[in-house]
Amino acid sequence: MTHYIGIDVSKNKLDIACLKDTDKLKFKTKVFKNDHSDYAALINWLIANITDDLSNIHITVEATGVYHENIAYYLFDKGLNVSIINPAYVKSYAASLGSRNKTDKKDSMLLARYTYSAKPKLWTPPPAEARHLKSLLSRLDALQEDLQRELNRLEKTEATDTAPIVKASIEQMIVSLQAAIVKLNGDIDDHIDGHPNLKQDQYLLQTIKGVGPVVSKQMMSLMHNKQFSQASQMAAFLGLVPKHSESGLFKGKSRLAKNGSSAVRAKLYMPALVAIKHNPDIKAQYERLLANGKCKMQAVCAAMRKLVHICFGVVKHQQPYQARVELIST
Repeated sequence: MTHYIGIDVSKNKLDIACLKDTDKLKFKTKVFKNDHSDYAALINWLIANITDDLSNIHITVEATGVYHENIAYYLFDKGLNVSIINPAYVKSYAASLGSRNKTDKKDSMLLARYTYSAKPKLWTPPPAEARHLKSLLSRLDALQEDLQRELNRLEKTEATDTAPIVKASIEQMIVSLQAAIVKLNGDIDDHIDGHPNLKQDQYLLQTIKGVGPVVSKQMMSLMHNKQFSQASQMAAFLGLVPKHSESGLFKGKSRLAKNGSSAVRAKLYMPALVAIKHNPDIKAQYERLLANGKCKMQAVCAAMRKLVHICFGVVKHQQPYQARVELIST
């Protein structure tokens, strides 16, 4: 017998609800700290109150920033079945039930009901090398943002009456950040070189015209940390699929959904422009869309989406990129 449990995760606590009676909607609830020191107590509570066979427990948590990660890894390592879902799915499910109240306890109950009704896909954590690559790239992004802010401040000092000591402080910070970025880039390269699977995938991605070191690392990290079965799922995750607006006689323009990481989308823009000029497949698609009346921005967005599809394909099939246009012509 499978036991369905929802955990509402916040920074400091975990609200747990187990669906005990699916007909009468009876729950058993408990609150624990969202801290490693309390995770063992959580497992002991499950064994004492739910079942001693942890493999018969299916737990669902929402992807809430980073606060769900530690408990998800811990539960998986203990042999429980874990699902991590997009909060938007639960919100839609709550609306379908006519649920109006929103508390942490109610949310955990809702997650337990969702687990029973939807049987969401089970989650498998990415390998350690993929998680570490993700954290290294995240840190690199943060340092680059800090550097840009300091450069903006330095530019401002040129246009204002700024105390010399302030300008010197900004310049010193810029030098420090630049050195930290150089070192971190080296650490990232060393990390990739130390794992043959990552190194191979980076090589494959860089066989694609338009994909350089920055995009190859971002795409590799994304594919190794997320479980995509199709290229379209990856494009949708990045918000690169068209969103249609149509009702009755009204027909609006198609726009990008723009969900997912805006930072990764931004990193794909310039490579897409390069690919439009030098990648035969993307160039052919771009010219075809313009000929069919699409505006340039729509065609560029399609090029970004096509680039993501190609990245997914070379990694999935473990084959260097070869343009389909060239294959057809030979």
